[in-house]
Amino acid sequence: MFFNHRTITIGRRWRFPSVRIAGFAACLCLLVSCMEIEEYDNTPRGNFEALWQILDEHYCFFEYKGIDWNRVYRDYSKRIHNQMGHESFFLLLDEMLQELKDGHVNLSSAFDVGRYWKWFEDYPANYRQELIDAYLGTDYHIAGGLRYKILNDNVGYVRYADFSSAIGESGLDYVIDKLSLCSGIIIDVRNNGGGLLTNSNKLAARFFNEKTQVGYIQHKTGKGHNDFSKPYPTYVKPSTRLRFQKPVVVLTNRKCYSATNDFVNAMRYAPNVLLLGDKTGGGSGLPFSSELPNGWSVRFSACPMYDKDMQQIEFGIDPDRAVSLSEADAEKGKDTLIETARQLLGKSQ
Repeated sequence: MFFNHRTITIGRRWRFPSVRIAGFAACLCLLVSCMEIEEYDNTPRGNFEALWQILDEHYCFFEYKGIDWNRVYRDYSKRIHNQMGHESFFLLLDEMLQELKDGHVNLSSAFDVGRYWKWFEDYPANYRQELIDAYLGTDYHIAGGLRYKILNDNVGYVRYADFSSAIGESGLDYVIDKLSLCSGIIIDVRNNGGGLLTNSNKLAARFFNEKTQVGYIQHKTGKGHNDFSKPYPTYVKPSTRLRFQKPVVVLTNRKCYSATNDFVNAMRYAPNVLLLGDKTGGGSGLPFSSELPNGWSVRFSACPMYDKDMQQIEFGIDPDRAVSLSEADAEKGKDTLIETARQLLGKSQ
């Protein structure tokens, strides 16, 4: 049999990324404390009921996205039967989860991972890896996850492709020191799908000179869709080490998601920073995980995060200056976003 008898323990298998926010401990504590142990049969029906209830009690964007979760239950419940094979059952649950329109929502099994990609599929890429490779060449420097060099017009270029890639404080010191003679720097986080919020904060801290509020976070306080705590402010504290004081342009596109969205949100409150490119992909809900009776895990947004004005950033952040990649430029080996940033930084001298 595919299904082995088991009961679900909500809250015993939560996994979460490292974060920088002061209110995170309270968020985790209250999330776990408000969970109760529920029992479900390890059948398709039991697993469906468990999954629906986990999201019903702990997902954080129902009202903001206008999702009728009871309607979702009615629509999908009638399609469940206990003779379903594991693959068809997985596909059905994944289809239900896509109703949430959330890239942080995943269903994971031994044979597949469900994912929602429509948050970027209908947007232009505004990115070509071969163009980035041409700008970097083969003589770039490496500091952890950062690739950086000084372009021939004395503009610094920093490429950070994954916030899961480590960046050390000593490495950041070298990068800041190396680029300190430049007229300004470009930080290119296009196609960066996220990673650790600690890395987001560590990098952003090099561009602030005073403690600055950049947003808020809430946590669930009950099972109702609108049971949230008061908003807790979140801050970026300036690094006590080398900090960059000249103009900065951050390049964005729709594939800037999760921790990258957090970084972009923070940087728009830093002095001398311009966001250039396309709207980010969003992903502002702090993700947590739980497990179904059959061992499959589900990840979902549990704590909503906002900008400093308490505005939602779940669906992305608009740039200060919208610029798209030109096909004519690309055919000439030029990246329109990088070239526009270079022109702006050259004028800032």
